[in-house]
Amino acid sequence: MLNKSSETLQFFRAWLSEPLRVAAVAPSGRALTALILSEVSAETGPILELGPGTGVFTRALLARGVAEEDLTLIEFGSAFAAKLNADFPRAKTLCMDAARLRDVELFGDSPAGAVISGLPLLSMSPRTVYAILEGAFTHLRANGAFYQFTYGPRCPVSRPLLDRLGLKATYLGGTFANVPPAAVYRIQRRKTPRIAGIGTRRAAADIPDTISPSLP
Repeated sequence: MLNKSSETLQFFRAWLSEPLRVAAVAPSGRALTALILSEVSAETGPILELGPGTGVFTRALLARGVAEEDLTLIEFGSAFAAKLNADFPRAKTLCMDAARLRDVELFGDSPAGAVISGLPLLSMSPRTVYAILEGAFTHLRANGAFYQFTYGPRCPVSRPLLDRLGLKATYLGGTFANVPPAAVYRIQRRKTPRIAGIGTRRAAADIPDTISPSLP
């Protein structure tokens, strides 16, 4: 397992090679980790983690009592994915684009209770964000939640995009102790969707390249 300095160096090198996919120059700090996992426990059930990178949230999930076998890790970076597979051999690690989530079988008859996302949604197109959310929610149980952190001043998923997917976003809090400062949002299904989305197959190509403004 990486020590703190080598973990930071690996993260920084990944950021240098793909700054749009790795949105920060260092792994998430303790305050952000505690905030994004504040509603997650061993009772949450299977957990899907998107963009785990060096495994900061993954280790914290294990420390909160989540079984390693209950973790599915989706990582695009091959170096990160290889290290995750070595560090968490009982978890399911897939080296793939999170925008393809809808096309893979992950949990069978036991859908996930939560998604923990470290993906840089602000640097992605609305079409990509739509595909990621739609795919993630196909693997979430009815009352499951998608937890997303952001370095921006508001929710990284725009209100129109949430409307299309029948989702709502709730601000959970922010921390200035992280570098850079970050905020966390919980995204869930609406009880009565305003616009058909989740559960209805819609092509991401139907989503315009730009959608604004974002939810405060």
